[in-house]
Amino acid sequence: MSDELDRRDAPDRRDELAERFARLGDRPAVIDKGRTHSYGDLARAIRTTADRLRERGVAPHEAVVLNADFSFGSIATLLALYLNRNVVVPLVAFTEGALRTVNDSCAPRHLVKVADDGSELVVEPMAAADPGTESGASTPEAYRPLVEAGAAGLVLLSSGSTGAPKAILHNLDTLVAEKAGSGDRVGSRTTNILMFLLFDHIGGINSLLGVFKVNGTAVLPARRTPEEICALIEEHGIRLLPTSPTFLNLILIGDYHRKHDLSSLRMISYGTEPMPEELLRRLHTALPRARLLQTFGTSETGISATTSESSESTYFRISDENVRYRIVDGELQLKSRTQFMGYLNYPDDSLTEDGWFRTGDLVEEKEDGFLKVKGRAKEVINVGGEKVLPLELESILLGSPLIDDCVVYGRPNSITGQSVCVDVKPSGPMTRAEARRHVREFLEGKVEPFKLPAKVNLVEELRMSERFKKQRIRA
Repeated sequence: MSDELDRRDAPDRRDELAERFARLGDRPAVIDKGRTHSYGDLARAIRTTADRLRERGVAPHEAVVLNADFSFGSIATLLALYLNRNVVVPLVAFTEGALRTVNDSCAPRHLVKVADDGSELVVEPMAAADPGTESGASTPEAYRPLVEAGAAGLVLLSSGSTGAPKAILHNLDTLVAEKAGSGDRVGSRTTNILMFLLFDHIGGINSLLGVFKVNGTAVLPARRTPEEICALIEEHGIRLLPTSPTFLNLILIGDYHRKHDLSSLRMISYGTEPMPEELLRRLHTALPRARLLQTFGTSETGISATTSESSESTYFRISDENVRYRIVDGELQLKSRTQFMGYLNYPDDSLTEDGWFRTGDLVEEKEDGFLKVKGRAKEVINVGGEKVLPLELESILLGSPLIDDCVVYGRPNSITGQSVCVDVKPSGPMTRAEARRHVREFLEGKVEPFKLPAKVNLVEELRMSERFKKQRIRA
């Protein structure tokens, strides 16, 4: 790969994708609420929706907010907007913060809502200021490269856990070309893949495009609960489940892997947050037939192809020819073909002068090139100048039979700068005094004294985001 990773715009592939779906005919594409839609159905829905969008005045390269989670109708609408070369802003939750960011940063022209089956399409105008728009121009400057390339765009919002969400602009043509492929892998048996990650998350978009790459079937959950997900795995013989460590632990805690037949699973890919080693060991014991794969990616660079050292190891290798990495001061930096075009509302200070993206993930690398994520740089706890990585303590504590789950975080301390705190979800009845004593006794001799938690809280449930990541309290 050359030093400069080119973005390969492929507007001609846009029609090819719909045509490929039409050729696949009756092959199942989407299972939504028990109803199976074929690739032929999807091709027709894409064309019909594209016509409806144009009839309702949605012009190419205009920004369109698509308020939806995964459904047959939303998938068809997303691809119709791609066909129409729009800048798509998917939003699952219509929160005040997300709307403010979109209105202030994305210059949206239309709001689109669609029935789950695609039968109804509502297009409403959105009046918003156009920051960055030249006087008399109809397209914000940030979208000019897309117009010049004849490409569609995609705007993803960050979680906004530390401030206003970042509006992350991608070339959608590049994402589709790299991740959906040519679809030449047509076997007699289809691969059922569960769409667990959200429709407005880079992982969800990557999962959907991955379905199309293998001409597989996207199985859509009505609710993302352990019971619902495990029931769908059993019902539809799901072979691939992309999810998060936090959600996988919920399955184990609730014993759902025993209540349902999950033997069809051949791969569980996990990402969005680091995997504790003890949890990985539990998962491998509980689901020995499934290969456990550490994935890695960011909203800014896309999801990289990876290879895990083994199903019992948290070490992985980036094995993607379209992605390069380097480690600077312990932080992983990436450069990829699917790299974002920029933030619409933040300076691009996460990029180095030579174009590498600073992930904020602290990693260690073995001589054979395998990497291990140790934690997020912003989550490191500074205790009197000593550094504490939450993942280290969490992984050890999960080895206790008295602890179902836990989250470690830092709190301000007037003497040491920060102190170590932990929220514990016990596996049975336990008082706070018992929890505090048990945590300290379980950690003593395994970690340095400065890493021992100063405060232990008992909780019934851990706080997690809508993207199924642990929320670390840093007040």
